[in-house]
Amino acid sequence: MRPSPLTLSTRSLLVSVAAFTLTACGGGSSSSPSQTLPPPPTPPVSSAPTWTKGVFEDQMQFKNRCEVVRTGTDSEGNSFPDVAGSTLQENHWLRSWSNETYLWNREIEDQNPANFTSPVGYFAELKTFATTASGESKDDFHFSQPTADFLDSRNNTASSGYGVRFRAFQSSPPNRDFRVLYTESNSPASEVVNGKVQFARGARILEVDGADLLNGNDIDTLNAGLFPATAGETHTFRIQDPDGSAPRTITIISEDIAAEPVNRTKVITTPTGKVGYMLFNTFSPYASEKSLADGITALSNQGVNDFVLDLRYNGGGLLAVAAQLGYMVAGDARTAGKTFELLQYNEDANGTDPTSSSNEQVQPYPFYDQGLGFSLPQGRDLDTLNLPRVFVLSTGSTCSASEAVINGLRGIDVEVILIGDITCGKPYGFLPTSNCGETYYTIQFRGVNEKNFGDFSDGFVPNDNSFGFGVRLNGCSVSDDLSTELGDENEALLKTALYYRDNNSCPTQAVTKASSKYLPPPSIHNDYTDAFSIFVPEDRPENSLPRQIKDVSMPGDSR
Repeated sequence: MRPSPLTLSTRSLLVSVAAFTLTACGGGSSSSPSQTLPPPPTPPVSSAPTWTKGVFEDQMQFKNRCEVVRTGTDSEGNSFPDVAGSTLQENHWLRSWSNETYLWNREIEDQNPANFTSPVGYFAELKTFATTASGESKDDFHFSQPTADFLDSRNNTASSGYGVRFRAFQSSPPNRDFRVLYTESNSPASEVVNGKVQFARGARILEVDGADLLNGNDIDTLNAGLFPATAGETHTFRIQDPDGSAPRTITIISEDIAAEPVNRTKVITTPTGKVGYMLFNTFSPYASEKSLADGITALSNQGVNDFVLDLRYNGGGLLAVAAQLGYMVAGDARTAGKTFELLQYNEDANGTDPTSSSNEQVQPYPFYDQGLGFSLPQGRDLDTLNLPRVFVLSTGSTCSASEAVINGLRGIDVEVILIGDITCGKPYGFLPTSNCGETYYTIQFRGVNEKNFGDFSDGFVPNDNSFGFGVRLNGCSVSDDLSTELGDENEALLKTALYYRDNNSCPTQAVTKASSKYLPPPSIHNDYTDAFSIFVPEDRPENSLPRQIKDVSMPGDSR
């Protein structure tokens, strides 16, 4: 990476001018009134960047020039690169960086950075506002977050909570509807007390520490209980279990918890063989590499001959780990020499990678068959299920790197059978890039598979769904079933997958179709988190970070 050129500060310019003036004025004596003085110096030229529409400086002219300079090191031990700068310089960096790397850079309206007082506010404008064929936003994945949170996320840093993920189906009164999606194993939420798990899947929250969640407005009490700030806090909840029993009150103590990317695995024995099941919730932290490999090894060791991959809540993450998963499903023979995903950047890049320091030629992602060093030893061979097909359980939260697995496997003719709802439709990705304490995610590439296909911006669609857009796959439309525990053979999506496996068709009984795609909010900088953090439509996990991610970071990256 080129070093940033240094500029004189306003203070140093003023000191230099003052010194010159004093020397000139004091050089003569009072007996020489006719002495000719030199002309006054030319006023210094301001170092503030200026804007000319359509003219862009190299982004490195403005990189790390910060209004607020951080000192010391980050949580990974890297020294902060900040030097004294301004909000205007931060905005100019965003403008140049977006012009160089954004996939649809020619669709950005070039607005004067000086008109914006906040880099995050300016960044919100540096995108396309076009729509897809179905009317969805073409770029619904443009966001930023504090860099400290980004580092905690990728390192899977433990945070206080109960080990539960909630979803708000109705986010405002009257009759708010806030329910449990799933819990982490060995967490306070999954503990069994008096014969019942503390937070059962589908349980509806009625009260928090005596505050009415359905119709009340005691925001501070509700937030403090649902999202405890520290470990060791005791809170009470009144909940309605999905089995229709009378409401009950639970008391629960928060702990520091790091969510497991692979939440659970299971082997289901059937008359026609063993079926492996895996609930895999995120590719995002580096820990996902080992968590996923360990899960596949456990299933492989039990000799499964079919695989149900539950990605219903998996918004994506590391593309390289997605490529490893593709290999672990399909095996050596099907993946050897094949492309998992090739990245296509903007038109101005001409086949190079504009996010690299030297604009290298783009190389395809293979189906990685070894550990890459995220959390597995580099070079360690990966186990494989060696299967010709996979059942994927999906919702509108199935996004980005999860969709890359679907598309990558289809590119080598591994059959993907989709059970659930339409996926989110994100064939795009980025390299998260940090500047002055904020990490920015801007769409920088489209991914295509071995067959050069990547046009699924309206999602992958189960074949029996009435949605008129997207890419249709064999499979069945089924609504997410909150009444039954994940991994239970009677849970609607898994039950349908097992039926399809036996009959090569969808069940004949009526199935409630999911009515719309679920997309998390495009930025964590929004009125929802500032005003009433528990009521983010539709989903507010305890550790609330952007989930719709395809991240091309590799071990050792520190951008």
